[in-house]
Amino acid sequence: MRRLRRAPLARSLLERLCQYNLKTTLETIIYAGTDVSTQQAEPRREGVRHVEVNEDAAGQRLDNFLMRLLKSVPKSRVYRLVRKGEVRVNGRRASPEQRLSLNDRIRVPPVHVDAPSAMPRMPAPLLERVRDSILMEDERLIVINKPAGIAVHGGSGVSFGIIEALRALRPGEPLELAHRLDRDTSGCLLIARRPAVLRVLHALLREGQVDKAYLALLKGQWNLGKKRIEVPLRTDLREHGERTVRAHASGKEAVSEFRPVQFFRNRATLVEVALLTGRTHQIRVHAAYAGHPVAGDTKYGDEAFNEAMQKLGLTRMFLHAHSVGFQWPTGGEFSVNAPLPPELAAVIDRMS
Repeated sequence: MRRLRRAPLARSLLERLCQYNLKTTLETIIYAGTDVSTQQAEPRREGVRHVEVNEDAAGQRLDNFLMRLLKSVPKSRVYRLVRKGEVRVNGRRASPEQRLSLNDRIRVPPVHVDAPSAMPRMPAPLLERVRDSILMEDERLIVINKPAGIAVHGGSGVSFGIIEALRALRPGEPLELAHRLDRDTSGCLLIARRPAVLRVLHALLREGQVDKAYLALLKGQWNLGKKRIEVPLRTDLREHGERTVRAHASGKEAVSEFRPVQFFRNRATLVEVALLTGRTHQIRVHAAYAGHPVAGDTKYGDEAFNEAMQKLGLTRMFLHAHSVGFQWPTGGEFSVNAPLPPELAAVIDRMS
């Protein structure tokens, strides 16, 4: 039988196998055939971790805690880990919505974590605009007078939003959105500066303890006086690939209170709207349901009315979150107001 001739590389590896244990040699072989820069860009597998809940995380839901811990892991994967019992709280299975307590011990199973990818450079004009939009701040909150046209966070084709810009301006701070505003809506946006503050705000919002008021310009003369609209909304619908909200008996509870502030004959009415629930597009859909759509609303509005408003200089949707207020559970009142942006105030002046 013809003897196969070993290549020099094979002989070298055999010699190394004689000198080192198998595990070390195999790791060396794998590494020797891998480009270093490629290896660093590939996903890595974390080992089992045991994480103790500190004061900032106490009271947080398990799913939210894990998503902050495993930022590059898809949400669906996080929920699957919990459902399969791979995540344990104090040695026991847990549900995603379970609230954590101080000193709870969380077992986090091995997961593939994507290596951080190179992010596009944050546009300097966006950073400057967000910095100039800070309305007030204290040790617990930052309040942004959000400009219209900027998303509150990246996603759906948008690389950066308000929160990404703020994190770039305040590196190292654990900033989180307390609530959201539509991209085309301006006004008061609350940012929590600590996880414990975020949980307090979310609890207040769930319990309806936060007073949020908006100013909106509606089509026609509002003859309903102070009107409470309680119409359920379906927020899970899609049309042409875009999210669409519809008034429907099978939808989620949605309550808005409309109060007229200023009439412009039969043309339009400026109203203040108090949100008692926080559904997607709630004011816009309730206003359209009442027969008085919001000026400049291209999704639920009136095309002829929007064209008439454009002639008066309206270049965006006339919806502005002008005030937020609540009581801190530990005592003290919080209240903030954001004046109408100049582009909306100018439309009111022209109509007056």
